[in-house]
Amino acid sequence: MSEVYFADLRADRASRNMPNKIQKLFRKADLGSAFAPGDLVAVKTHFGEEGLTSYLRPELVSRVVDMVSKAGGRPFLTDCSTLYKGMRTNAVDHLLLAARHGFTYPVVNAPVVIADGLRGTDDVEVPVNLKHCATVKYGAVAHHADSLIVVSHFKGHGLTGFGGAIKNVGMGLGSRRGKMEMHALVRAKVVKERCKGCGQCVVRCPADAIRVKRSKATIDPEKCIGCGECNVACQHEGIDLGDWNNYTALQERMVEYCYGILKGKKGKAGYMTFIMDVTPLCDCYDYNDVPIVPDIGILASKDIVAIDQAAADLVNAAPGMRNSILRDGLAPGSDKFRQLVDADWTAQLRYAEELGLGQREYELIKVR
Repeated sequence: MSEVYFADLRADRASRNMPNKIQKLFRKADLGSAFAPGDLVAVKTHFGEEGLTSYLRPELVSRVVDMVSKAGGRPFLTDCSTLYKGMRTNAVDHLLLAARHGFTYPVVNAPVVIADGLRGTDDVEVPVNLKHCATVKYGAVAHHADSLIVVSHFKGHGLTGFGGAIKNVGMGLGSRRGKMEMHALVRAKVVKERCKGCGQCVVRCPADAIRVKRSKATIDPEKCIGCGECNVACQHEGIDLGDWNNYTALQERMVEYCYGILKGKKGKAGYMTFIMDVTPLCDCYDYNDVPIVPDIGILASKDIVAIDQAAADLVNAAPGMRNSILRDGLAPGSDKFRQLVDADWTAQLRYAEELGLGQREYELIKVR
C-alpha cells in the first residue's frame, strides 16, 4: 500500500496557509529524496492556454520550486509542445504564454525550458516493447534531466475522463510525434443530422482536416489526428469520436509513454497534485467552464498511480456543483468523470498498476 499525503484548504491561521501546506506536504512525502544536490530537476507543469483562467497558479508552483532549491536541486519548469492550434505549438509562443501567465522571475525562481525544442521535434526514442508501443518519443530535455517533480492540476478530460499525474507525464511530455501515436486510434466523424455548418470545428482543427460543404462539415480521415478538438468545439453534438473502446487503448498508450519516460527515473521522481478548480476539460483549451466539485485540497506522493487514484476518489466522494456541466449524479459518491465522457477512466489506473508504475491501493495521510 502506497502513502499519499493530503492537506485540505482550510487556513485558520498563517501557519496553515496554502504555501506552508505545500512545504509540509513536500517534506512529509519525502519528495526531496527524488534528487541529489546539484541535480537538474525538471518540474513538469502546465502553463495553461491563452483565454483559460483555471490553470495552476504560478505562486503555488513557485513553492514547489523553492523546496527543490532548498534541498540542493537545480529546478527548471518544463512542458512539451501541442498538436492543436494555440500558443503552445512552438517554443517561442509557449515561452511568451508562460511569461504572460506569471511563470517567470520573480514569481517563480526557475527558468522555463520547453522539453521538445523549437518546433516539438527535439525528442528521444526509448524502447518499451509493450502492448501498443514498441518505443516512446518524448521531450529530450525531460530525458536528460536528472530528476522529475510532477506538479499537476487535477481536472476532467474529454478523452480520458480525468487528467492527473499520469496524463501530465505520459501525454504532456510526449513530443509531437509521440502525441500523434497516442491519439492514433481516435477518429472523428460528422453526425450530419446534427451538424449546423457553423464552422467552429474547422477553426479548432489543428490538422486542417475539416471543411464545410453544402452547410455540413466533412472530415478527411487521412488528415484526422484524433485529438478530439472538433468534438469539444461543436455545440450541437455533431461530432462522433467513434468506438469508446479506442479510448481505453488511448489511455493505455498514454500509460506506456509514462512507463517509458519514468523508465530512466526510478527513485528519481515525485508528485504533487492540486485538486482545485476541477474543470470539465483539461487546461489545453482557451476557455474553462465552472468546476464540477468544490475545491478539495493538495496531494503529495512518490507513487504516480496512488496519487491519481486518491485524487479521483476524492473528487467522486465530493458533492457535485449544481451550476456545473453535471446534470445528474451530484450526490457524494457518484461517478463525476463518467458524466463528462462515456468512457472507462479507470483503464489508465489499471494498466499503470499492471505495468508496475505504482499501486491503486493507498493510505491517505492527512497533514495539517
